[in-house]
Amino acid sequence: MIGILNKLQDFMDALRKLDFLAPLALRAYLVPVFWVAGNNKWNPFAEGGTLNPAEGLGGLASWFGDGLGLPLPLLMAFLAWAAEYFGSILLALGLAVRWIAIPMMITMVVAATTVHWDNGWQAVHDAKSPHASANVEGAAERLERAKSILRQHGNYRWLTEEGSFVVSNNGIEWAATYFAMLLALWGLGGGKYFSVDYWLKRRFRDKPDRE
Repeated sequence: MIGILNKLQDFMDALRKLDFLAPLALRAYLVPVFWVAGNNKWNPFAEGGTLNPAEGLGGLASWFGDGLGLPLPLLMAFLAWAAEYFGSILLALGLAVRWIAIPMMITMVVAATTVHWDNGWQAVHDAKSPHASANVEGAAERLERAKSILRQHGNYRWLTEEGSFVVSNNGIEWAATYFAMLLALWGLGGGKYFSVDYWLKRRFRDKPDRE
């Protein structure tokens, strides 16, 4: 039995040659997430856009200052945008992955603690979750009432054929998930072969006799 387990472990160890797939998968998942988030905050190169951050990030800065009470709201908005916008580009290239993961993680911490914290864990209300919010029953009641109204006065089958209705809780779940993925990239780096970091390391940092 021990011999069989050892052979299985040897097989699993041999698969470590594919360990570059893990950071590649993390990067591939996070790139569109942060690219969309950054462009939603401000796309300075959009048609009719402006390169003036005071205009492009004005609404977000107002919310940061007036809604969240953050200091230096325009600067905070710019830093959040820059971390997401340029972070997604660097993750796609696999360039400076461990370095860019740091400000991106900070952005997630700020988002979790200032925007989402009071809403608890869940991004979407779910009474079956062990981390259900205190007001999950009220959310479920409102959801059922909304569904009832739509069934009576709307084409409910058409409205739900692409997906079910949910009630957003806007908790820290997604920010915490992205933080954990970025933390893994901070530790792992961009991975082999499919990252600029890997080839730069081989060219400029590895010793000649080292792979």
